[in-house]
Amino acid sequence: MASVIYFLDNKGRPLLSRDYKGDIPAQAVERFPFLLINNSSNNGSFDDGSTRPVLYDNGINYIYLMHKNLYVLAMTRHDTNVFNIMCYLNNLIKVLESYVKSLEEESIRDNFSIIYELLDEMMDFGIPQITDTKILKEYITQESFTLEKVIATATGAKGGSLSQTRAKQPPSTLTNSVNWRSPGIFYKKNEAYLDVVECIDMLINAKGQMLSSEIHGAIKLKSYLSGMPELVLGLNDRFLNGGLASIRGETGEANGSGNANGSKGIEVEDVKFHQCVRLSKFEADKMVSFIPPDGEFDLMSYRVHSHTLRPLFLIDYKMKNHSNTRIEIMIKVKANYKSKISANRLEIRIPVPDDVDSPKFHYNKGSIKYIPSESVVLWKFKRIDGGKEYVMIAELLLPSVHDLSNLETFKKKPVNLKFEMQGFVTSGLQIRYLKINEPKLNYQSYPYVRYITRSGDNYSVRVK
Repeated sequence: MASVIYFLDNKGRPLLSRDYKGDIPAQAVERFPFLLINNSSNNGSFDDGSTRPVLYDNGINYIYLMHKNLYVLAMTRHDTNVFNIMCYLNNLIKVLESYVKSLEEESIRDNFSIIYELLDEMMDFGIPQITDTKILKEYITQESFTLEKVIATATGAKGGSLSQTRAKQPPSTLTNSVNWRSPGIFYKKNEAYLDVVECIDMLINAKGQMLSSEIHGAIKLKSYLSGMPELVLGLNDRFLNGGLASIRGETGEANGSGNANGSKGIEVEDVKFHQCVRLSKFEADKMVSFIPPDGEFDLMSYRVHSHTLRPLFLIDYKMKNHSNTRIEIMIKVKANYKSKISANRLEIRIPVPDDVDSPKFHYNKGSIKYIPSESVVLWKFKRIDGGKEYVMIAELLLPSVHDLSNLETFKKKPVNLKFEMQGFVTSGLQIRYLKINEPKLNYQSYPYVRYITRSGDNYSVRVK
């Protein structure tokens, strides 16, 4: 794995480092800025973000991530798994930010001691050890960097005195077989909140036909349960057959493809389970069995490609140009889902030419706002029920002197949508049951399940 870890500023100058193996010369890091420049695709610029994240020079691999104004760099001479190192660097950044709030050059200079201790605990001789923030915070704190426990030991013969010695003790989570959960957790009311959250990206053409779609889903669990509860989660067979049928390796990853809703075109990919899930149990019985961490975590994540989904919103767009002095844009939006379902906080961003003047709007629902800095008209709905249809007309004056090419360019920009819907998900995943059993305490528990569909980063409708 990694031989040395460096934190460098945005010019490639070292701020802090931890050498685990001693097989990389100290001057090797000085080559890193030159490698970035030589491998940049932007005319030799140093800090343009276009360089590939793995570089090689004189038998040394340079593997790095950019974070704000920093480079987090791992160096190794060995033929190792680059993806594992990058995952470790990503987890290292998350852990450090949980301690110093914002990982920047100044915060590194102010927190040398705590960062060195975390580097020692998180990696041993270049091999990642502990990357769970909750476990690390049990015995590494901001106030005192080590947890010291007083141990009384008897000395001498009968009647002898007890002497007190200080010893550094690892928390029970490190020596426990269930190292993601501490024993002795207690709640007066035992509850579990399960959210199935899917973010959908979709590109739709001017005729309302779907060109591409992708769903990023996750099952999120908030666990407020006492003791060491055993949970069993049951998923519907159609989704199981759609891509969760094969598990490979012991890293909590699953891969597969198939049908999640009984029709062709649904492919479930990149399925990942939290480390608490018993993969052997899932392979045998197709049940997700686990002892959960305390608090909130992602139990499972997945990705779905589909060629058969219907657009959730139908957009009818028309534009009239009145002698290059005034344009009129008509937008009709129809909620293309069942009437019992509603979308909340729907935002429709409609592109317009730069520097339009005196906008006037006619609409029968929601609120309208012109945003000059973004050259868009924002049409917002607090709620829109399935099957409903609404129309908005915008009248916009064009400046007396304007670029005609700009007038044509804005037509190529798509209409973007943001929304959130509760009560269903588009992939076909369903929670059949969530069983909770704590054999020692035998308490009554209250599981809650919620389904949420949200727009992703790019839910767009072309208008031309």
